Amino acid sequence: MLRFLVRRIIGAVVILFLLSIVTFVLFFGVPRDPALLMCGKTCNPDSIANIHHVLGLDKPITEQYWIFLHNLVAGSDQFAQGPCPAPCFGYSYHTNDLVWSTLMDRLPTTVSLTLGAAVCFLVVGLGTGLLAAWRRGTLVDKTATAGAMVISSLQIYFIGPLALAILVYQTHWFDKPAYNEFTGDPLSWFTGLIIPWVVLSTIFAAQYTRMARSAMIEQLQEEHVRTARAKGMSRSYVFFRYAWRGSLIPIVTIFGIDLGSLLGGAIITEYTFGLPGLGQLAVQSVFFSDLPLLLGVMLFAATMILVFNIVVDATYAFIDPRVRLS
Repeated sequence: MLRFLVRRIIGAVVILFLLSIVTFVLFFGVPRDPALLMCGKTCNPDSIANIHHVLGLDKPITEQYWIFLHNLVAGSDQFAQGPCPAPCFGYSYHTNDLVWSTLMDRLPTTVSLTLGAAVCFLVVGLGTGLLAAWRRGTLVDKTATAGAMVISSLQIYFIGPLALAILVYQTHWFDKPAYNEFTGDPLSWFTGLIIPWVVLSTIFAAQYTRMARSAMIEQLQEEHVRTARAKGMSRSYVFFRYAWRGSLIPIVTIFGIDLGSLLGGAIITEYTFGLPGLGQLAVQSVFFSDLPLLLGVMLFAATMILVFNIVVDATYAFIDPRVRLS
């Protein structure tokens, strides 16, 4: 188990290294001169040359990347704005703030949105899927399956404004969504994120309903499950003791990928409800052509996906004893 995790961690580090090379070349090697993005309308040859020297843009692209990698690991005190401790992604072109500090300021909003929505779509999606599998072929099963197919075809940018129009502006049942720190006011934190949680979890819940139903039905056809039934064990005991654990393998795999992606920024949901998270930050960095900030958001999102993939692999052996990691 330990050897497996070590190999997976080393592989994740290699993937991040290769990804950093590709993204750095795409952002700083292919686009127009980054100095023009920072200089604005008052550019002149002297100011452009000074920006090139300060940012190291007058060096070959390979040397620029190694400077970036060194700064990321060890930090740097070569920036005109001040020292940049590790992990140093540099300073934002638009705000002149540290990229890492900006990411950490936005992260609590994204974490709150992701974890709340994950609880919602796991409880609703898995519960509905298991119920549909338990009552396979009945009206309950057909209703749940049809409803999941319809809801999964909807999009957040449609459900979000509709929820705001009905629940906030017409009925006034809820206040306008906003992020408040949990430590400062837990009740405001909860009420301010209810609508985003429900909207974000709606489509995921529909997908998990279909996935849980199909995985459970497949597990019920396995030989060890049929053997348990043949030994006289009750249907409910076999359902939850044997089939349930086996059906979690594909669900946990997809959940790890979804959770890592959402922690990298739920772009549409955050932008729809005006939540200051990593997703909204990514949109703003594109709008302002803020290359260091966009690079930081992308690498952070990629790291989250890789980390949760490792966590998922490590949980397989605990979910299903038939799985052996070597």
